Amino acid sequence: VPKKLVTTVPGCADDALAGLVACNPSLRLLQGHRVVLRSDLPAIRGRVALLSGGGSGHEPAHAGYIGKGMLTGVVAGAVFASPSVGSVLAAIRAVAQAGAAGILLIVKNYTGDRLNFGMALEWAQAEGAEVRMVVVGDDCAFAAPGKAGRRGICGTVLIHKVAGALAEAGASLDEIVEKVTAAAKAMGTLGLSLSPCSIPGSKPSFQLAEDEMELGLGIHGEAGVRRMKVLPADKAVETMLEHMTDPSNASHLPLTPGSSVVLVVNNLGGLSCLELGIVAGAAVRCLESRGIRIARALVGSFMTALEMAGVSLTLMLVDEELVGLIDAKTTAMAWPNIPTGPATTRREEVPAPTEGPRKPQDEPGIGPGTARVERVLERVCSTLLDIQDKLNELDREAGDGDCGHTHARAAQAIREWMRSRPPPAAPAQLLSGLADVLLEQMGGSSGVLYGLFLTAAARSLRGRSDSPAWADAMDAGIEAMQRYGGAAPGDRTMLDSLCAAAQALHSLRSPGADPLRVLAAAVQSAEAAAEATRHMEAGAGRASYIRSSRLEQPDPGAVAVAAVLGAVLD
Repeated sequence: VPKKLVTTVPGCADDALAGLVACNPSLRLLQGHRVVLRSDLPAIRGRVALLSGGGSGHEPAHAGYIGKGMLTGVVAGAVFASPSVGSVLAAIRAVAQAGAAGILLIVKNYTGDRLNFGMALEWAQAEGAEVRMVVVGDDCAFAAPGKAGRRGICGTVLIHKVAGALAEAGASLDEIVEKVTAAAKAMGTLGLSLSPCSIPGSKPSFQLAEDEMELGLGIHGEAGVRRMKVLPADKAVETMLEHMTDPSNASHLPLTPGSSVVLVVNNLGGLSCLELGIVAGAAVRCLESRGIRIARALVGSFMTALEMAGVSLTLMLVDEELVGLIDAKTTAMAWPNIPTGPATTRREEVPAPTEGPRKPQDEPGIGPGTARVERVLERVCSTLLDIQDKLNELDREAGDGDCGHTHARAAQAIREWMRSRPPPAAPAQLLSGLADVLLEQMGGSSGVLYGLFLTAAARSLRGRSDSPAWADAMDAGIEAMQRYGGAAPGDRTMLDSLCAAAQALHSLRSPGADPLRVLAAAVQSAEAAAEATRHMEAGAGRASYIRSSRLEQPDPGAVAVAAVLGAVLD
């Protein structure tokens, strides 16, 4: 039985409603019933009240749509079960006693819902209440719907919205029934799923193979029209829209070029928001290619099937009046804050900003300085390529095993850069140029950290070429890395090697210091510090999420830095 985060299986529908009401001051529970009502019931006096409901497990439907401009109240059943006649009747009486000028029940087309809401309606009418019922069947799955007719699914939410806007504007019960009946006829929905769903405490209602998806299934996990191999999102959307608009399908929605629609891209509960965005883009593209205008698009979770990893598409044919009703204000918490404007994939992009003036580069000179720089950089690149496998191996212990690849990418990028133009010999320009190359090509956190280090070091070296300048540059680079990277010496990162080398380079500030001897000491310090990371607990970076007892190798970043410094000195 799949895991569920519930308190008790029998109480899950009540607990979910209680949670919603606890977090929303504009909602109230009706004592003794699984019914939620607007807290400002007196505000509906003289207006039509709208009640809906059905089984739980479709959240945010239906209670999320209670509010000014949408539903007055909702009657909920247990998970995937119709609410009782007694609760529907209690909800009708509550709004009738609040002075509603007529009551409309909006019911999804399922036998249980029709029976329970219908029985309560008969009872209420016998008590003298003015009650009507609209049954919504928007499912486009079945080419030849049986006696039960089309199932009521996500399109029902649009009917809540249209009816709510009309009621808020003071329309009569007859007018609302007429307009929502027409809107419901001009609407179709189709679902597609990659997985089943399971009622808390039960096994999944059906199984889908790893490589299968199912078209046209219901919001309770009822069977669809066909199973097929998993398709890419754009092809899946095309298949859905073709099925929904196919004239040989008796439950199709007639769509002709030039039609205007409201599109709802509905998450059936377990699809990631990333996938939902991809599906939404594909749906807009596909409709536009058919000459359809998407007056409004709603993307999100509107009517779910517990944790089903799937999506449904709803299309409602609209005119200006219907778009106005969709746009009308509502306080219902689950209705999205949608911008008033059409959906299109043809939006003009913001032009890319023009680059500021480039920092002046020394003319690349061909001379002894440039040749020496090329030799040093070539040694650095060969070293990094030679230790690629070793770095990957060390990184597998603590990270994602790509440290060697990342440094090899840097080496290849530097070689490419040197081939395209001789590197500048002036230290500030050289480090600045290297920073640009690494930021663009190296990738990973390492690329940004090296970029930060080199940019700050280059700034510190501007107009200087004395030995102490290199000690200052090293300190400036490390300071920038610490400021943005958040690591400190002792955290088992590349900083351990760098800080040890920087400490040794401080000797360059003493008069008469031998630069080569100081550099040799710096490399030795860096190598010793890299080796010492073997015994440290990671305090930053990806390795910090791993128990220290498992880290028995030196840090790959620290090893790489020591190797680079060694190559510079050779």
